[in-house]
Amino acid sequence: MTLEITYNDDTVNAVLSGRLDTANSQLFAVEMQPLMDKADKHIVLDCTDLEFVSSSGLRLLLSLRKQTIAMGGDVTIKNVHPEVMQVFTITGFFSLFKFE
Repeated sequence: MTLEITYNDDTVNAVLSGRLDTANSQLFAVEMQPLMDKADKHIVLDCTDLEFVSSSGLRLLLSLRKQTIAMGGDVTIKNVHPEVMQVFTITGFFSLFKFE
């Protein structure tokens, strides 16, 4: 799992690659701290190269969503593979995020 973050004015872009699963969720929690710190911005998560997301990964994304709501920002998730989108849909997370 890798996370690359770039900043553009009021938008924070993050590219997620690999597998966001239980084995690497602790590392992802640390790596996503800059996103939590900028939760007052528009955060765009590009999932073009995200192969898998587990329940622990969903929990971290939900934490990010909660933080953005509290700080007046928002989260958009884009370029999600059908298999990963199925996880968002089955778990009900599809209704919690904005997707492109």
